[in-house]
Amino acid sequence: MDFSVKKLASGAGLFLTRAVQFTEEKLGQAEKTELDAHFENLMSRADCTKLWTEKIFRQTEVLLQPNPSARIEEFVYEKLDWKVPSRVTNVELLGQYMQDASREFGPETPYGSTLMKVGECEKRLGAVEREFLQTSALSFLTPLRNFLEGDWRTISKERRLLENLRLDLDACKARVKKAKVAEAKATTAPDFQETRPRNYVLSASASAAEHELRVAQTEFDRQAEVTRLLLEGISSTHVNHLRCLHEFVEAQAAYYKQCHLHMQELQKELGRLPNAFALNSTNSITAPSLVTEDSSSPVETDTLKIEEVQAPATGTRKARVLYDYDAADSSELSILADELITVYTVPGMDSDWLIGEKGNQKGKVPVTYLELLS
Repeated sequence: MDFSVKKLASGAGLFLTRAVQFTEEKLGQAEKTELDAHFENLMSRADCTKLWTEKIFRQTEVLLQPNPSARIEEFVYEKLDWKVPSRVTNVELLGQYMQDASREFGPETPYGSTLMKVGECEKRLGAVEREFLQTSALSFLTPLRNFLEGDWRTISKERRLLENLRLDLDACKARVKKAKVAEAKATTAPDFQETRPRNYVLSASASAAEHELRVAQTEFDRQAEVTRLLLEGISSTHVNHLRCLHEFVEAQAAYYKQCHLHMQELQKELGRLPNAFALNSTNSITAPSLVTEDSSSPVETDTLKIEEVQAPATGTRKARVLYDYDAADSSELSILADELITVYTVPGMDSDWLIGEKGNQKGKVPVTYLELLS
């Protein structure tokens, strides 16, 4: 019990001494030991690294999981060392809804069959997204979190200890200074009755203060070296984070590439499905009540006769092909990505298609595969 009280009293006295020293420094009444410029630069660089690593980490979390409730749930599971339950992505859920709607509307209808194809593609996109999220969390988020929760906490702890030892060192310097001033004053104005005892006490006090100063200086230098080594390790942290950043970029590139390929394939599949708009326009054109003697245009028949279609005198445009397209029948034109072709439309033609020409070849091409140029 006595030991605990003494320890508590000693700790309280040390805390009070540091508080007094800190307050006097802020008021300009006490000298402060300044660290060298290199050390200050190391601390500034470490603070900057911590600040931006934290911001990048938080925003990456938002990117990978926009739902705040889900992020909190994952944080709780992680702290409890529980396995995070598998969660369906929004894209996968959308794909499931589309497939369910397709079954309700009838997979044999144009709308139902298109919903089924799009739903399947959305599910594939969801699987790709899930893989991207897992890869990014492992290769990018985890190293950033390890730095913030591991290395940075160690650096912060050692810096706090260094600051406390600096306060102790400056307090010892102040005591030595006061002891020497008192000793010099006693020497210049001796009291003949108490000269020997007072000088002896003052000399002993100055010697004790100098000994405490040497001990404090040694502890401060040792701690400064430990802290310096940790701060210089920030360079290794940057190298590690650079490698993780490259892995994150690779994961993003693979994710978007796979999504692009899936969407290209979906566009090709949709181009081969029956188009409800084209069916409606064909039925309305061939209705008996609308047929006239002059309505024999090649685009108004069930089968488009490409060889009879002539380019208009005006209204043709150049277009760049965005994706490869294989002709489904003789009325369509096969095209390759990045090709430049001439396109135009003819009266009564479905708005989703254009007539394309390249060289001596001519045929229908889907508008969604083209970038119209001015």
